[in-house]
Amino acid sequence: MLSRLIFWPWFAGLVTLVSGLFAARKSFSAAEGLEKVIVLGPIFFAAPLAVFGAEHLTNARSISQIVPPWMPAHLFWTWFVGLAEISAAVGIALRTIHARIAAMLLGIMFICFVLMIHIPIVVANPHSRINWAVALRDLAFAGGALALAATPAKPLRIVAGVFVAVPLLFFAVEHFLHPEFAPGVPLGKVTPDWVPLRAFWGCLTGAALLISGAAMLLESRRARLAAASLGSLLALLVLFLYLPIFLTAAQPALLEGINYVGDTLLFAGTVLLAAAIMPGGAPRSAVPRDVQ
Repeated sequence: MLSRLIFWPWFAGLVTLVSGLFAARKSFSAAEGLEKVIVLGPIFFAAPLAVFGAEHLTNARSISQIVPPWMPAHLFWTWFVGLAEISAAVGIALRTIHARIAAMLLGIMFICFVLMIHIPIVVANPHSRINWAVALRDLAFAGGALALAATPAKPLRIVAGVFVAVPLLFFAVEHFLHPEFAPGVPLGKVTPDWVPLRAFWGCLTGAALLISGAAMLLESRRARLAAASLGSLLALLVLFLYLPIFLTAAQPALLEGINYVGDTLLFAGTVLLAAAIMPGGAPRSAVPRDVQ
């Protein structure tokens, strides 16, 4: 039987995913080609938020150790972040009128994570590629949230695009240097032996990251296509790599497995949200018309 540390994050994520897919059914039906994948971006972004929000509530004491030591009331901030993530996930998945506000506040929260938690860790140990990857991962998540909040006004769109594009380029280099590690966000997990052509998938993901990141920075007319293709690849990695890793994991590794599933799906959603504000489609916000 699954412990509450596993059950509640998965339950929250699945409910958010199913609810979001139901809410987006009309937009999905109306879209064509890769635009259908872009429609799924907010849902792929919201479901992992619910997972991590529930994890903050069920595993609060462990996660509270990440709170900077100079801040008081570590448990309070852990619960606060958990509830904020769940609230944002509900608003984004159900396409409520508050989705853009939730996304803006979420982007600010991720920026605070980078400034208050990750940068001090990077400064303390600048030679750790994992520290850099985690810091840039959360910067990309901030960019995805800001992309969801963006209107046609250019400054926020540019900031969101840069916040996503720069981590993509860093991750691309990491994939070329270490193709044996599991593709997506380049952390410490090695691709399992049962995966055929392990180095190939790392290099392929690296190439997709490089092309998409460069296209975003240059605001190329192909940026939207490149980002949508990368988001599709990351979603497929969740389905065919990280989900099987979780389902076949032993009990002690289940929590790690759910975090890799959530991280990669959130990364996929981030890239798709960035795709929605890139050239190549009608100028519009990533938030669907019916919630503006």
